[in-house]
Parts: sequence; structure tokens; C-alpha cells
Amino acid sequence: MKRILSNALTCLFLLAAFQMAPAEPAASAPLAPDARHRKVSQMVTRFIEEAHYRHANIDDSLSSQIFDQYLEALDPNKVYLLGSDVEKMRRYRQSLDESVKRGQLEPVFEIFNLYRARLLQRTQYAQQLLAEKPDFTVHESFFFDRAESPWAADEAELNEIWRKRVKNDGLSLLLADKTWEEAQETLGKRYQQNVRRVGQVNSDDVFETFMNAYAHTLDPHSTYLAPRSAEEYRISMSLSYEGIGASLEMADEFVSVLNVIAGGPASISGELKPKDRITAVGQGRSGEMVDVVGWRLDDVVELIRGPGGSVVRLQILPSGAAPGSAEHHVDLVRDKVKLEEQAAQRDVIDVERPGSQWRVGVITVPSFYQDYAARAAHKKNYTSTTNDVRRLIAELEAEGIDGLIVDLRGNGGGHLSEAIELSGLFIEDGPLVQLRDYRGATEVLRDPEPEVTYDGPLAVLVDRYSASASEIFAAAMQDYRRGVVVGQQTFGKGSVQNLYTLDNYTRAREGDRGLGQLTLTIGKYYRVTGGSTQHRGVQPDISLPSVIDSETVGESTRETALPWDRIDPIDFTAHTPLNAAVSALTESYQRRAANDPDHNYLLDGISAFEDLREQESVSLNLEVRKDERERTEKERLARENARRAAHGLEPFTSQKELDEAEPVDVALDEAAEIVADMLNLYGPPAVASGAAAAT
Repeated sequence: MKRILSNALTCLFLLAAFQMAPAEPAASAPLAPDARHRKVSQMVTRFIEEAHYRHANIDDSLSSQIFDQYLEALDPNKVYLLGSDVEKMRRYRQSLDESVKRGQLEPVFEIFNLYRARLLQRTQYAQQLLAEKPDFTVHESFFFDRAESPWAADEAELNEIWRKRVKNDGLSLLLADKTWEEAQETLGKRYQQNVRRVGQVNSDDVFETFMNAYAHTLDPHSTYLAPRSAEEYRISMSLSYEGIGASLEMADEFVSVLNVIAGGPASISGELKPKDRITAVGQGRSGEMVDVVGWRLDDVVELIRGPGGSVVRLQILPSGAAPGSAEHHVDLVRDKVKLEEQAAQRDVIDVERPGSQWRVGVITVPSFYQDYAARAAHKKNYTSTTNDVRRLIAELEAEGIDGLIVDLRGNGGGHLSEAIELSGLFIEDGPLVQLRDYRGATEVLRDPEPEVTYDGPLAVLVDRYSASASEIFAAAMQDYRRGVVVGQQTFGKGSVQNLYTLDNYTRAREGDRGLGQLTLTIGKYYRVTGGSTQHRGVQPDISLPSVIDSETVGESTRETALPWDRIDPIDFTAHTPLNAAVSALTESYQRRAANDPDHNYLLDGISAFEDLREQESVSLNLEVRKDERERTEKERLARENARRAAHGLEPFTSQKELDEAEPVDVALDEAAEIVADMLNLYGPPAVASGAAAAT
């Protein structure tokens, strides 16, 4: 178990599988597996059978799931393959399990080669459609999400889908103030790039795509990286390159933001969000924007990287927005992700109440970080989340704070040991989390801190992007009733991964290319109360509205996510005062929110976003789309000006003013109000040191 835990400490980050391959000329020859692929498929199968937490049987049932996952990975929007193609492939549906066990991967490559042929046919057809300008006055619609639609019955049906797709691509560029001739040129290059991209795919790419489909039938966090992808991931995690500080992935034809790395340029700017799609990249503040829709991921990454201190401009299609919706530009200065920028930061919010004023400290923790080398060298005061927060608490107490907020919004995790040690700053002693491995063995991790650093009123602020180590800390504070958890249901990643470098498990060396890496889910975390953080995450004591869509973000949205379950609880001693306080605090929040213009502004914005998310199609009439965009912008400006009027502020007169305005942080302001409510209800001594009760 100790070995499992030590490996798990470095595997709490959400992993991104980079689909990389060296550039090579387009080739029509069918791709085929090689000896390395056969060896790896057999090795991975053994690892899965012996060490994966789910203990899945590699049988016909799993084979069907692998088949579906593989087709979804190749053609998620069902725009390349025909129904007859899929029927032809179904003869392998029940036998892919035997293929991976025996290393007989010819069916995998046969499926890919047919897909590649269809992709080239569709791309050539799209290029032909550009010869004639579409009629943008016709009233018709384009259904952009076909994931749940049936496969096209014949070529005529697929041609109609592509006619509307190309028309929408062109209309989107017209809405970006391009002429039809300019749109023709841009789309011609985009479609030609698709041809180039598929020509660059090599056998490692195909194998990696299939092995990830295989791994993802077990859970979303088990992944395989081919040698080049593994090296790319190693570089990205070592932070030895200069870029924007974001992990990217392919989402259909778009390069999409997987996550934003704390301390990087994207995180500091606050303008790039997970699931945003990058449609164009420009160099410098005035360089030409290069359309990157349909590009390979590695080609886009190459454009984004560059010398430190230089500017890269991204054109962004926001998360949830339909293709052709309004896009915006983000200017970022390339830099390395600096440890000091990832570090916890402090602030103070003054909350006015009748007859009193409370000073509420805020400590923002963007990740659970640790200078491992300095710690191993036994250096004092090495950089870590716990050491930094301990110092910041002392500084805030010197400034006379009355209460504290620990802000974990957007914190996707990090070092497990830091989550444990940070929890120890707020409780006297006791168990904090349970770890159960694939063998059923359970280990209890306890508070290593001998003293309590802060014993005053505490709120923990979370959102849907608070994951993994963040959830362990938030759950501990909630279970011990040490603090009030405020915000949104957290992500729900309560699983443990181990990283296997496959070259270390074989004596035979297959040339210099290596065998790649396997990340496998080997365990789960459980709260001291027995319930897992997996799938359900941490439910806040007081829920706040959020623009983050919980129906598209979070572990529960993933089809193959491990389920929630529970094990036996363990004995621990919890604070009692917050038990009665939560109900009173919730009532106070609800009364305040009903008349708060900022809160109502947020609710109106969420409602508008939900309407956008429910949209399944877009009009292909140019004037209708212009009117829709203008109406959306006017409604957004009107919402902001209603909020400003309620605060006695001058209205904005343009969309530019609104775009450049500092966003209102409703959740943080409300968390400060909740801490003030705690102080009004009980006062600092009662909240901090009330009688304890055994649990």
C-alpha cells in the first residue's frame, strides 16, 4: 500500500492524452500494426486484468463497449462514416477483446483505414462545394450536434449534411466580417489542412487512439500514451517550455482547452476557460490570424508555443456556444508556468454590518503544489501549499482578520500529501481520508500537524472545477464541521491513478522508439464518514449559483466513470457549533440573495447560457444570424446596465466597455457575507472553539 500511495501522490492531476506524430507526406497505403503494438496490447491487457480497480472481465460485453468507444473517438459527430460502413465493421464488435488479448490488431487498423478513406472523400466534397457561393437568404437550419443522431443512411443524406456544414462554415466567416472570396480562401485552406492532417497519421496514432478507447471503457482517467505522446506529456508537466499554460485536446475538428494550469499566462489572464475552442492563432499583437479549425493538435501547439515574452493571440469560440456564434480574441504573453505564480495568494474583504465591520481574509489556493526536491533535501520553509498558507494565515491575523475563506475554485488537485497537511492546519488531530486499492486493502491517512494554525470562522469556497485533492480538503472540513463549504458541487474525481512506464516491464527492447506509458486507475478515496468523493464530489453546505454547467462538466457526466459507493466509516471527533449554524446561514443567504442585484444579474446570465446550451441548431440565413447576434449582445448589455443602475453606477454605452470591465465575483462576495453571518451568529470564540462531539 505504501508503494501505491507514493505513486498516487504524483498522479492526482487530470491527464491529457496528446495525439502527436511527426510530420510525414500523405500516403494512400493502408496503415498496419507492428510488433510493438502487439506486445503493448498484450501488456496493457495484463495490467488491466490484474491492477485496475474495476476488475472488469475482458469479454464480449467489454468488446462491444470498446467498439462503440473506438467509433466515437474516430467519428464523434457521425459526419464521415455511413450506416453501411458501420454495419460492415460490426463483425468485429464481439471480437475486439480477443484482438487485444492476442495482439491481433488487424481489425482495429481495418476500421481506421475505412474511416480515413471516408474522411478524405468528405473533405474533397467540401472543397467542391466552395466553388459556388451558397444562398444565405434561404431559411434553413444546420443541426451541429449529431452525436445522438443515427448514422447517415446513404451518400445523398451525408452530402446534404455536408452542404449545410460547409454553408455554416462560410456563414460564420461572413459574420466575422470576411467577404465570400475571403471565406472561400480560408475554408479551402482549412479543408486542405484536413487532407494534410489525415496524411500525417501514422500507425502509432491509430494504435494510441484505439488503446485509449479500450482504456476509457473502464474509466475516463485510464489512458495510454504512445512514446511520442508520452515524451510530449513529460515536457508539458516539467514546464520546460514556454507557452500559455493550458492543456489542449481534440474535440471533433476543434482544438479545445482541457484545463488551465495554475500560474500560467492563461490562468493569470482569466480569459481562457476549459472547453473553450481555439479557431485561429496569431503571432504578436497585429500578426495575421491563422485559421486552425481541422488542424492536428501538435500543429496548433507548435503555433501557440514560442519565445518567452512574445505575444500569441487566440481566437476563441466559447464553451457551449454553437459554431458560428460570436467569437472573441485573447492576447497572452508566452511564459513558463512559474511556481511562485501557482502559489497561494491572500486578500481581505471588509463586510459592513449594522453596528459592526468584519474583516474577512481570503486565501486563494490554485493548486496543491510542493517543491519536492527542496523537501527531499530537508530544506526549511520549502515552497508548498501548506507552508505558504500557514505563512499567509499569520500575515492575515496580524492584519486583524475576524474570519477566513479558503478559495479552491478552479483547483484541479495536485499533491495528496499537501491536501492532508493543509487540512491539519485547521483541526487538532484525527483521520482525514481513506484510500482503498484494487485488492480491497484500505489505508487511513491522518493529520500530521501537531498544532492548529487557525481556529477561527472558516468557509471553503468551491466550484465544479474543484477536483481531487481539493475535494479531499473540502470533505475533511465538512466532515469535521470545521468550516462551511460554500459554492457548487465539486467535480467528483475520487479515483487514484498509477503511471506505468511499459519499457520497465519487459526485457526485450524494441529499438529506440519505446513502448509508451499506461495510466491506470488503481484505487479510490473515501471520506472519514465512509462515502466516496468519486462521482458525487462534495455537496456544499450552502449552494450558490454558477455559470459552470454541471451537466457537461464533472465526473458524473462521463459515461464510464466509476460509481459512488461507501465503505465503513472511521471514528473521529467533530466540532458541533456549525451543525445548527448551517440552517441559519442558509436562510440568511437566501434573504440577502433575493434582493441582491449582483445575484440576480448572475441568475439572468445563467438563464441566458442555459438557453444557448439547449440550442440544437442554427439558422443558415445571414440576416437572421446577424439579428440573433445583435439581440444577444443587447440583452447582455441590458443585464449589466440593470445591475449597474441598482448600484447607482453610470451605464455602459458599448459592448467594448462591457468586454473590458472587471467581472463581478458574486460567489466570493457572498462567501464573505456568509462568514460575516457566522460572526454575527456566534462570534469568533464560539465558532472556533465550541464543544466537540464524538462521531
